[in-house]
Amino acid sequence: MAPGLLVIGDVVTDVVAVHSAPVASGTDTEAEIVLRPGGSGANTAAWAAHLGADVTLLARVGFDSGEWHTSELVKSGVRPLLRVDQERPTAVVIAMVDPTGERSMLTNRGAGGRISPDDWSPDLLDGIGRLHLSAYTMFAEPGLRLVRRAMADAVARGVAVSVDPASTGPLRSFGVERFLAETAPADLVIPNLDEALVLTGAPTPEQAAELLSERYGTAVVKLGGGGALAAVGGAVTARAQAVPTRAVDSTGAGDAFAAGFLSARLSGAGDRAALEAGCRAGAECVALVGGRPRYGLELNRLYPIHTD
Repeated sequence: MAPGLLVIGDVVTDVVAVHSAPVASGTDTEAEIVLRPGGSGANTAAWAAHLGADVTLLARVGFDSGEWHTSELVKSGVRPLLRVDQERPTAVVIAMVDPTGERSMLTNRGAGGRISPDDWSPDLLDGIGRLHLSAYTMFAEPGLRLVRRAMADAVARGVAVSVDPASTGPLRSFGVERFLAETAPADLVIPNLDEALVLTGAPTPEQAAELLSERYGTAVVKLGGGGALAAVGGAVTARAQAVPTRAVDSTGAGDAFAAGFLSARLSGAGDRAALEAGCRAGAECVALVGGRPRYGLELNRLYPIHTD
């Protein structure tokens, strides 16, 4: 059996509004609106479990919806370790999705911004082959202290560490050099193209991947419709093409890709095969509304997948 995956990240209540016309100011715009469990870390955990990995998620939820989020993660096959904040609600994201599948988001970090070292125990690393961090956790001081401690304990135990840089806006606010320094213990970074360029200042995804792999050891850059590439020790080592599909909602696509890649690697796959597994998971995700796999059968009836 492959070693386990421990994800530290965010749990979010997603309100997803898919609109076919531009949002009109000061009046109504018709949309399909659904409520979904989300969060970058939780999405990655759910997709990894969907793909057969043994997954534990450490996160913080609010007093308002902790039971619902716990139930949804269990149904997805995740082992949830959710700390309930009695003072704040669970984080909420309102995602407005346009006809191309692109999304714009309004975000309230809620209880997720208060996860801290008090929520951590080194015993969480028992049986774990990789610790995966959603950088959203780092962008509040208590979460940053938790990430430092978890990475230190993982390194001491010989557990591999990977990090998803999360989003360009928070990255810039946090500081690129600060982010690179704080995540130095990681041996794998999984940015999308925009994040990779922000982190390196490189002009191309290949150069960005090479520069990041010199720092971390391995860098995987997600290219959306362009697939993905991996670099190791300063050189590009593998590429994979995107899987053709009809994009309905890009929410969680990067999280699904990370889950596919990490699950494959934990099972012993090489870089190329792991990239392909990530691309397949990402394609499955964008064909659905919301960032989790469990609604696939329901939503495929509403939004059939078209492949070329």
